[in-house]
Parts: sequence; C-alpha cells; structure tokens
Amino acid sequence: MENFLAPWRPQILSMLRIMTGLLLLAHGTAKFLNYPVHPFNNASLSNIYGIAGLFELIGGFLLTIGLFSRPVAFILSGFTAAAYFYGHAAKSFHPMVNGGELAVLFTFALLYLASAGAGPLSVDAMLRKKP
Repeated sequence: MENFLAPWRPQILSMLRIMTGLLLLAHGTAKFLNYPVHPFNNASLSNIYGIAGLFELIGGFLLTIGLFSRPVAFILSGFTAAAYFYGHAAKSFHPMVNGGELAVLFTFALLYLASAGAGPLSVDAMLRKKP
C-alpha cells in the first residue's frame, strides 16, 4: 500500500505546484482585477496589501505555469511566512485562533516546492529538454 501512488509522484508534484499557484494567483486577481469579489479588492501599491497582491499575482502566475519554480516558490514561502507573522500572529500565535492556517500551509507547501522543483508538467521541465 505504501507504493500506491508512487508511479504518479512526478505528476502529483506538478498538480501541487499548479494548484498552489492558482490559489495564490486568485489572491492577486482579487486585489488587482477585483475578481473574485473580496474585501481586498482595489488594492493599492502604496500599502502592504497591494505589495502582497503583486507577489501573489506575478508569483502565482509563474508558479502555475512552472517557470523559475524553485526560486519563485522560495521567495513566496518567505512571503507567506511573513504574512503569517505580520497579519495573524499578533492576534494569537496559534493558527486555529488567529485564522492563519492558510498562510502556514502555503509557507510549507511552497518550501517543499522550492526543494522538490516544478515536476514534469512545467515550463521549467520543457526548457530542460531543449535540444
């Protein structure tokens, strides 16, 4: 049973990267493209939410397509860790109490992607296979 999904590990890694990228991208589009409707719509680059939206928009897109995946995931991992401590930890250190579960999950999923890479379904993989 331990090898149940072993043949699919590379593709599942790509799926993790794509879904993580799409979720981050959704945060960025909410802030700058006002979709979906969210309290952070109409973010401005003059505040921390707008700067975060820029990271989410650009980094989420790059992660979704799998371009520069390792460095982008590493930067975004640090960004989401900072978001946890800046936006959540002041209320309470415990993620269940301060609403920071998503930030913690993003931090460690992105850290894993920074170490594991993009997987086979990515622009990075296509560029490596260039003749």
